[in-house]
Amino acid sequence: MKISMGCDHGGYALKEHIKTYLEGQGHTVLDCGTYSTDSCDYPLFGKAAAEAVADGRCERGIVICTTGIGISITANKVRGIRCALCSDPLGAEMTRRHNDANMLAMGAGMIGKNMAERIADTFLATEFEGGRHQRRVDLITAMEG
Repeated sequence: MKISMGCDHGGYALKEHIKTYLEGQGHTVLDCGTYSTDSCDYPLFGKAAAEAVADGRCERGIVICTTGIGISITANKVRGIRCALCSDPLGAEMTRRHNDANMLAMGAGMIGKNMAERIADTFLATEFEGGRHQRRVDLITAMEG
């Protein structure tokens, strides 16, 4: 699977870890930055990663900042993106099954590397259920205008 990734300085170390982890599983990662721990603005990198999913260059995306909150808000501003902030595998499973989320946000200051791996694995492996959930996703999409 081709996955976009973006982060700020607070999420850099976890992004690098997850990028290496996913590439080791055979995924292709489009790294949208940032590329160091120098202070930066997460909206720039969250937007870039989200646009790569929205325009079809990537199938899914993962964004990371210290809490995951700001970068998830940013990703959700891009038309066609449904980004969910998850801190456990069950949340990642349910957002895929019920919301067809195409992006995952995580907080590097909230979870460790092992949990982040489990969340990413679950997010990438879980399929959308469709059915009654498709109607709800369609209502969300209609709100984009």
